[in-house]
Amino acid sequence: MRKDTRVLFIGLHPRSLDYSTVPDGVDEASLTERIAAGEAALREAGFDGVTCLVDASPDSAEAAVREQLEGGDFGLAMIGGGVRMAPEHTLLFERLVNVLTEAVPGIRLCFNTSPETTIDAVQRWIDA
Repeated sequence: MRKDTRVLFIGLHPRSLDYSTVPDGVDEASLTERIAAGEAALREAGFDGVTCLVDASPDSAEAAVREQLEGGDFGLAMIGGGVRMAPEHTLLFERLVNVLTEAVPGIRLCFNTSPETTIDAVQRWIDA
């Protein structure tokens, strides 16, 4: 994919997490800061992306993603680790994958493990 490929970044909104289940030292403020730093790194690297932070409700998240997809031609979607790695979000993850592949046939998917690895996930699919 080319560097000008539009990327949709999907992740759980920091207010949607149960912080009793995450490592010590992670709270809403620190996670919000980490997400913002990841977004800044992507902009600095020249990637064209839109962030879509969703809540844990599959219906609400699907609606938010559909709304974002109406606003642009996306070639790549990144689904964050908070969505994929928690067993309680399995249905949410499935719904997001299905809405993306239905709404944008041929879209590629990539996955990060933290806000800090988002740029690595994107670079695996987009030529620098």
